[in-house]
Amino acid sequence: MTQQIAQDAALFARPWIFIRGVPSMKFLPPEGPAEVAFAGRSNVGKSSLINALLTQKGLARTSNTPGRTQELNYFVPDGYSGEGEDLPPMALVDMPGYGYAQAPKAQVEQWTKLVFDYLRGRATLKRVYVLIDARHGIKKNDEDVLDLLDKAAVSYQIVLTKSDKIKPPAVAKLLAATAEKIRKRPAAYPVILATSSEKHDGLDALRQAIIDTINM
Repeated sequence: MTQQIAQDAALFARPWIFIRGVPSMKFLPPEGPAEVAFAGRSNVGKSSLINALLTQKGLARTSNTPGRTQELNYFVPDGYSGEGEDLPPMALVDMPGYGYAQAPKAQVEQWTKLVFDYLRGRATLKRVYVLIDARHGIKKNDEDVLDLLDKAAVSYQIVLTKSDKIKPPAVAKLLAATAEKIRKRPAAYPVILATSSEKHDGLDALRQAIIDTINM
C-alpha cells in the first residue's frame, strides 16, 4: 500500500509531455492506458488548471482568445517509450472548449462531433472532469454537456475553477447548490471539488480524485 501511494504521488511530480492533438477519431492513440478528460466552457480556465495540476507552466496552451483548443490534446507522464508494455499509467485529455458563440458554425459542429464520438467510443475513458467557473455556476451550455455525458453513460465530476475569486462562504454555498443540482443525474459523481489555479487551492484533492479514478 505504501509503495502504491508513493507511485501515485510520483505520477504528478514527474514531467508530463504533450504527445498529440487529435482533430478526428482516426488520429486517436491506440487504446491502452486509462484516460481522464477535462471539459469546460472556452473561458473557464481549463488550460491554466491543467498546467497547475501538472506543475508545468505552458504545457497546455493558454490564450486570451476563447476557443483556441480545437482538438483533443493528449498529455502523458514522461519517461515511457510507449512501445510494448512500456506504456504510461494514464493519459490526460484536454477537450475542446464549448460555448464560444463567435466560433464559425461549421467549426462548432466539427468540435461537437469529435467530442460526441470520443465520449461514445473510447473504452479507456474513465472520467470527464467538467470545469465550472465558480463566479457563474452551471449555465445552460454546461447543462447541455452534462445531458450528453448522462446519455453516453460516461462518469463525470464537477470541478469549480477560480474559487479564489469569490469569498469562502460563497464557495461553500456554491458547492452545496451544485451538489444538489446534479443529485439526480445518473452519471454524475456526487463530490464537487473547488479549485484555484492561481492560489493552487484544491489541486491535491483533484490529483487524488484522478488517482482514485484510474485505480478503480
